[in-house]
Amino acid sequence: MTEQKVPTDRRGDPWFEDGNIILVTSTQDSSTAFRIHRGVLARHSEVFRSMFEVAEPPPHSESIEECPLVYMHDVPVELSNLIKALYDGVPFIDDFFYLAGILRMSTKYCIPHLRVQAIRHLTATWSQTLNGHDEMLELALSTPPVNGLSYPYVHPLHVLNLARSTDTRLLLPSALYFLSLYPLTDLLRGDHPKLTLEHPTRPSADLTTQNIQDYTLVFQWRLQILLDFCRKTCGERRNTMGCTNWTQCSKSFNRLANILSRQWLPRTGPIHFMKQGVEQLSNMHDVCSICRTAFSRDVAAAREDAWRSLPAVVGLPSWEELEAEAKESTV
Repeated sequence: MTEQKVPTDRRGDPWFEDGNIILVTSTQDSSTAFRIHRGVLARHSEVFRSMFEVAEPPPHSESIEECPLVYMHDVPVELSNLIKALYDGVPFIDDFFYLAGILRMSTKYCIPHLRVQAIRHLTATWSQTLNGHDEMLELALSTPPVNGLSYPYVHPLHVLNLARSTDTRLLLPSALYFLSLYPLTDLLRGDHPKLTLEHPTRPSADLTTQNIQDYTLVFQWRLQILLDFCRKTCGERRNTMGCTNWTQCSKSFNRLANILSRQWLPRTGPIHFMKQGVEQLSNMHDVCSICRTAFSRDVAAAREDAWRSLPAVVGLPSWEELEAEAKESTV
């Protein structure tokens, strides 16, 4: 074999002195080598296992310190993060670009447990549950901007394209819901600071035909939910059986419908807006407790129904089916 050495500054993290294989990946400026254990890769990835099935390397193949070299075509930071995740697991960190890289690489190399971990961490923000949506929105409203970017510091178009490129359909409805809050003209310009953020693992920001189609469907659905809430849930509401303040309760619900109809905008998210409607009613002290309780219950049910219907808007199966699909092996 032709023996060669790797300069210290070309050694990536991790580099195990007792490793028995070297993965090398390059950028335009330099190359990075990772000395790791062949058995660890083969155990967790059928792709790596297939790569290593050749019994012996050719007589004149390259090696470093008697370790065969395997040239990879991956971004060095993504390969580094993948290898460390294989050894240590995926840490629960609120870093979309890190998790995007893990999801992309674990899908590419068929590493099911890392893919599942990455999806679980991503759905902590881009959730499949109504409670998860509420928690994310509360964080967005209460967390101060960082470098001019609001929480969660990533554009939903990046999440959408990551989901499509890795066939992670569980992320699609939430990403499309929040994408629909952006004006289409802004998306077409593509100059939002979150879209132009530079990062080596940043997903595509392409606004594809499929993205525009699904955006339009969710945008229309979202406006219909807003209109139905203002006109029907509030405006056409009848007093609850047992109401103790019949005239005033009826007037208050009409007043609430008028107020809400003037408040919502094309960028208003109906799921949170309905919750705000309940809060506004709580400030109307002439509404009896029976009507107030019934309204809160009905709005909670309406929010659940709206969230449950979201996947079907773009032709996806139910949240439960999407969640089960995400727990299966890599595609």
